[in-house]
Amino acid sequence: MLEDELRLLESELRTVGRKNPENPNDWEAMPQEKDTWRPDEQETADKIEGYEANTAILKQLEIRYNNVKGALKRVEEGGFGVCEVGGEEIEEARLLANPAASTCMKHMKP
Repeated sequence: MLEDELRLLESELRTVGRKNPENPNDWEAMPQEKDTWRPDEQETADKIEGYEANTAILKQLEIRYNNVKGALKRVEEGGFGVCEVGGEEIEEARLLANPAASTCMKHMKP
């Protein structure tokens, strides 16, 4: 489930950004492309607005992407399903709702 979600997130991230060539663990937003060959003021404003939208989308996707990668690392290391704060078992219902959860419901951030 986590690997499928990671692939989906990578695909979604590529629609709004690219991996930072200087830091492959980081994603950076890309401006939206327009099909006209001569930019005017409105098109420039639209590109800026599109870039800002891509940045907001990318931030949320990247947070989820990193959470899923962290969960996969916990699976590899044998720590999946264990609360990172208190060490107790993460509730099954919580993991079903969010397989990348790193804390139990008691230690969930609001």
